[in-house]
Amino acid sequence: MEPKNKDNLNLASYIDHTLLKPDASHAQLRKLCEEARQYSFAAVCVNSSNIEFVAKELEGSSVKPIAVVGFPLGAATSEAKAFEAKESIQKGAREIDMVINLGALKDRNYEQVVYDIAKVVEASKPYPVKVILETGMLIDEEKIIACVLSKIAGAAYVKTSTGFGPGGATVEDIRLMRRIVGPTMGVKASGGVRSYKDAMKMIEAGATRIGTSSGIVIVTQKGSSKYGY
Repeated sequence: MEPKNKDNLNLASYIDHTLLKPDASHAQLRKLCEEARQYSFAAVCVNSSNIEFVAKELEGSSVKPIAVVGFPLGAATSEAKAFEAKESIQKGAREIDMVINLGALKDRNYEQVVYDIAKVVEASKPYPVKVILETGMLIDEEKIIACVLSKIAGAAYVKTSTGFGPGGATVEDIRLMRRIVGPTMGVKASGGVRSYKDAMKMIEAGATRIGTSSGIVIVTQKGSSKYGY
């Protein structure tokens, strides 16, 4: 899952068009899906309570519905996360973005971190799981360990941020994550990627997906957006 040659880049195919605000309305979600169809984005990423609506809106298109799980804190029980993932898949999700158990990671309870991710991976089969590390809350050693544990647990991707925590995606973090997970896993940059220039820097550093609410600005190369995920 290494990034494609940038000379043959279809930038829209990297974009997970995102709306994770707690007050997102059906009208806003419908518009999100219409935009994703129009620009042929990779996916639409929403809260699990909205996944059934979004999946129906995207029927007949190549755009994948993504549900976030344990979002945004990652502090739910593993069983609760697994249930949320399974129910989301049943309601039409075709990818799951889960938040890692940050407390367990900080406590160096690595067995629990792996168990937590593996439960969601199992519940989501046959669909891929991305693990959100919340890199803004981690030192480099913890980022490395989180990547290794995600790989051990069977995740398909590691992802930088929820967009609700401190910081967001950085080139340095994407480069580090890519180096640790190797070529077989995906790396998703999310949080603060709001321009074509931002997106290209992330892809060149090793990102294979971009989570953003600024997808249209990015693919049309019209400056940058001050707002959003």
